Amino acid sequence: MMNRSGTTNIHRRKAIRYFRVVSSKTGQSLWERVAEILNSPRRKKVEVNLSKINRFADEGEVVIIPGKVLGGGKIEKKITVLADNVSSKAYEKLRSAGCTLIFLNDLVGNRELLEKLKGSKVKIIK
Repeated sequence: MMNRSGTTNIHRRKAIRYFRVVSSKTGQSLWERVAEILNSPRRKKVEVNLSKINRFADEGEVVIIPGKVLGGGKIEKKITVLADNVSSKAYEKLRSAGCTLIFLNDLVGNRELLEKLKGSKVKIIK
């Protein structure tokens, strides 16, 4: 018998499946890339500081972080952040800067939210 590869977290597996389905239905390879990054091994997990987000994101943009957002640095732009996880410091800084924070698990099954994101400029930062 072979050992299971991939994540054992049921919520993450469901999100990965959902993003792959969304990618094939909408033709947007962006969601396939998000699923691919979420499905990568733990040693390749994504952790992004706020300073990096501030450097690469434009005002009013939607930024996808398929990993954890850390509180290093400061954020000076009002953006929408889609993240898998957020540290408490990063959460406080994002809220005080007026950013919108949406967790990737909240997107699963929420077509209304995905439709809102459709017209926006979206960027993956990892």
